[in-house]
Amino acid sequence: MPSHKINFTKAALSNISIPEKGKRDYYHDQKEKGLILDVTGAGSKSFYLYQRVEGRPERVFLGKFPDLSIENARKLAIQKKGEIALGKNPQNERRKFRQEMTLGDLYQEYMERYSKRQKRSWQYDEREIPKYLGHWFNRKLSQIKKSEIQLYHTKVHDKNGLYQANRVLERTRAMYNKAIEWGWEGTNPTIGIKKFKEKSRDRFIQPNELPCLMRALQSEENEVARDFIIMALYTGARKTNVLQMRWEQIDFTRNIWRIPETKNGEPQDVILIPQAIEVLKNRKLHGAISPWVFPSDSKAGHLADPKKAWIRAKQLATIYIWEAEPHLKALIDSVKESMPEQIDVGRIYKGITKKAEEKGVYLEEGLMDIRLHDIRRTFGSYQAISGASLQVIGKSLGHKSQHATQVYSRLHNDPVREAMEKAGQMMEDLGNEHA
Repeated sequence: MPSHKINFTKAALSNISIPEKGKRDYYHDQKEKGLILDVTGAGSKSFYLYQRVEGRPERVFLGKFPDLSIENARKLAIQKKGEIALGKNPQNERRKFRQEMTLGDLYQEYMERYSKRQKRSWQYDEREIPKYLGHWFNRKLSQIKKSEIQLYHTKVHDKNGLYQANRVLERTRAMYNKAIEWGWEGTNPTIGIKKFKEKSRDRFIQPNELPCLMRALQSEENEVARDFIIMALYTGARKTNVLQMRWEQIDFTRNIWRIPETKNGEPQDVILIPQAIEVLKNRKLHGAISPWVFPSDSKAGHLADPKKAWIRAKQLATIYIWEAEPHLKALIDSVKESMPEQIDVGRIYKGITKKAEEKGVYLEEGLMDIRLHDIRRTFGSYQAISGASLQVIGKSLGHKSQHATQVYSRLHNDPVREAMEKAGQMMEDLGNEHA
């Protein structure tokens, strides 16, 4: 490997002849001792500082020419020499970086050492982290910068909404915190990135919407998914708990469902009202033999994701809501008539929305903005409307703190409002008698 000593100038380095393929030449700068240029047969030109460190010769990579200018290469070489003089080995950082885990490595460790062991919702981590952070899995932890995460947080917000964006940020922050806890010496790049402000949802299935949903559910061919949704409505239990309901947890004598462990880490006794008992007895009578109340051929053995059935039910219920409006009935009928009889509800729904858009007809959202979690809120909301106290609502929903039940306080005031309005009307009527 030939070695040459020259004065580094832009013209001199640009005109250096390239060695044969597989070989390399070294050029030493006349001005800055230890600064060399490594030229490969592929045409690559890299600056290095050649210096003895801790008693042995080391080549410290500085950058590539012409991306790194000669002037900056000299300054960098001086800086590295100063660090070496102070006892710091620049190569240690580079070696350490080579050994540093990638985000993909951290994800695997995070799942095995923490999420699967300590989180009841670990399946969400297993699904969501690769989905939203997989594009960074080959990156070293220290390579992913705060500015990148900030931009991506905004991108997910614009594409998937603020709630999903915040969940992605939370999972990223949690993984980096665990990496630091387990010995990684870097800095969590999510520090200082604020979540988007979230509003507490108070959406629930309204009294005029509920009959349409129940009617739609009776048309659902997936009986397991249908019964799951109805059971969720009549218990107000969390989605995961209803999905994992087992026959051994049901006490038909006392009409109690004993959930061994809820989200807050404690067991819960759910009172089963007659409507819920009817669903269970029908499932017991007609269902296949299984320890699960809502069985499936999934890996877990129970219903895993009723999303498709839920979307179908929402679409059909929304169509029923639209049909109650006389001016929309004709439009909906014309769409149905133009399609085959055995067409799925999804295509009918899309056909109606498309035709309404073409004709400039406004369609209300119906139940399409309702989420599965809103079913749980629906049960609590109807308790509030019927006059139940916040304490009773919190107890029935298994809330550990009263703060989680505060969303129902406004609805709880409806009976008070009704009583006050009746009193006001009575006062007005009495006043009119003497007018």
